[in-house]
Amino acid sequence: MENGMFTVHHTIGSVLCCKCGIPMQPNAANMCVKCLSSENNITEGLLKRLELKHCPECDSYLQPPRNWVKLQLESKELLTFCLKKLQKNLNSNKARMVHAEFIWTEPHSKRIKVKVKVQKEILNGVILEQTYPVEYIQRDQMCEPCSRVQANPDQWVAAVQLRQHVSHRRTFFYLEQLILKHDAAASAIRIKETDQGIDFFFSNRSHGVKFVEFLGKVAPVRSRHDKQLVSHDPKSNNYNYKYTFSVEISPICREDLICLPPKVAVSLGNLGPLVICTKVSSSIALLDPFTLRHCFLDADQYWRASFKSLLTSRQLVEYIVLDVEVIRSAEVTIAGTKYFLAEAQVARVSDFGKNDTIFSIKTHLGHLLSPGDYALGYDLYGANTNDIELDKYRGLVLPEAVLVKKSYEEKRQKKRSKPRSWKLKSLSMEVDDKGRIEQDKKISDYEQFLKDIEENPELRFNLSLYRNKEYQQSEMASVTDGEEVPSVPLDELLADLDLSEDEDGDEDMEA
Repeated sequence: MENGMFTVHHTIGSVLCCKCGIPMQPNAANMCVKCLSSENNITEGLLKRLELKHCPECDSYLQPPRNWVKLQLESKELLTFCLKKLQKNLNSNKARMVHAEFIWTEPHSKRIKVKVKVQKEILNGVILEQTYPVEYIQRDQMCEPCSRVQANPDQWVAAVQLRQHVSHRRTFFYLEQLILKHDAAASAIRIKETDQGIDFFFSNRSHGVKFVEFLGKVAPVRSRHDKQLVSHDPKSNNYNYKYTFSVEISPICREDLICLPPKVAVSLGNLGPLVICTKVSSSIALLDPFTLRHCFLDADQYWRASFKSLLTSRQLVEYIVLDVEVIRSAEVTIAGTKYFLAEAQVARVSDFGKNDTIFSIKTHLGHLLSPGDYALGYDLYGANTNDIELDKYRGLVLPEAVLVKKSYEEKRQKKRSKPRSWKLKSLSMEVDDKGRIEQDKKISDYEQFLKDIEENPELRFNLSLYRNKEYQQSEMASVTDGEEVPSVPLDELLADLDLSEDEDGDEDMEA
C-alpha cells in the first residue's frame, strides 16, 4: 500500500507455443525462439563471402576507387573496414547489425572471417536475432607505389637527407632507435647510410613530409625542400617531380661544453656563459654547472642564434676525485634528473702520481661523486681553445676543469668479456664505400652509445631494449661481483619475438 492506496502488481502469464507446445511468454507470433528460427532465416539474402584487394608488399587494403589503407590483422580498424563493405547489403535487406567479432584463422590462409550478429523484424513486429559468419577472401594486388618499386627499386619520388655535422654518430644511433620504436620509416623503400648521415627514400611525397615532421618532434632540426621535374605530358598536363628534403640536426649534442654568445646569454637571463648540454630532444636543455641555473632552447630559438660547441665529448679527459663537499642548499631537478652543487678537488689521471697539480672546482655532480671516484670532464687548464664567442667575454676567468659525468671505465674492465643482457635492433641500411672504410670509428661510437644507455635511465626511457639470448642464466645470477657498474634492469627489457622458433615460442611471448 502506497499513500493509502493499494497497488496491483501485474503478472505476465505464459502461453503454449503453437508449434512445439512448450510454455513461453506471449508474443505476436505465439511461437518460441527455436521455432521462429526454424521457420524464418533472417540471414537469407545477406552476403556471406566478399573479396578484399590486399597488397602483400606494404600490407595495405584497397578502398575503392584508388585509396590504399594500411591495416593490421584483427585490428579494430580492419574490422571497421570489413563491416563497411557489408553495411549496404544489410540496409537493403532491412537487417540491423548489433555485434561483430573476428573468427581466428591462420595468417597465411588468405581468409578473414567475421562473426556477425543481426536483428530483423518478422511476423507482426516480432524481432528475431541470429548470428552468421562472413568470409573475406584476400586477393593479392600490388598498389601503385609498390608496383613502381618492384619494377625499378631506384624509382623513388621523395628523398629525405638527414645530416649532422659532428665528429661522431651517436645522435644517429639514438634516432635509429626512435624510428624503430615508432615505426616511422615503415614506408621507406630504401635506406642508405652515408658519411655524415642517412638517406631515406620514399615512393610518395606525403610519406617524406610525414617523416620530416616526425624528425622535428624528436630532434632540433631545420629543413628545406626542392623538386626536380622528371617528365611532363603536355596532352594530359601531367607533371612528375622528384622531391628532396634536406634535414639538418643541430650540432649541439649531449655532454657538450658550450660558450653562449653574449646576445643569447642576455636573452636567457645572463645564463652562463659556460654551460653544459644535458639533454637533446625537440629542445636543448642547458645547465650552468657552477650555479645550477638551467634553460630550454627550442629549435627556432637555437637556429636563430646557431652557435656551436666549445668542446665535444671526444675531448673528455679522465679525472680522479680527491675530495667533495656538497652544498646542500643548492640543488635542482631537470627533466627528472636531480643535481647537487658541490666543491671538489680533482686531478688528472694522466698527472696523478707524476706531479702535484690539483684543481679546486665547482661541479653539478655532487649527488654522484665521492672521494676516490673517477669522472670525465673538459680540461680548460691545458686546452687550446680558439672560439670567437669566448673572445667576446673580456676578463672572463675560465675554470681549470668542468666535470661532465662519473666514469666507470676502470670498473668495466673486469666485466669486459661478459656480454650484455640486452640488445638493440637496427634498421636495414645500405652502406656506401666510404662508410665501410670508417667501420672502426662507427663501432667505437656505437659502444659509447651503449654505455650511455646503461648510465642514463632517462636516455633509455624512449627506447625499446630487448633480451639478449646469448646472455647465460649463470651470468644473470652473478650480479657485477660487488662492483657498482650501471646496467639495465631486467624488468625494462622486452622479449624479442621470433616466430621461427617453435620450441621457445611461449618464452618469447613473455614481456
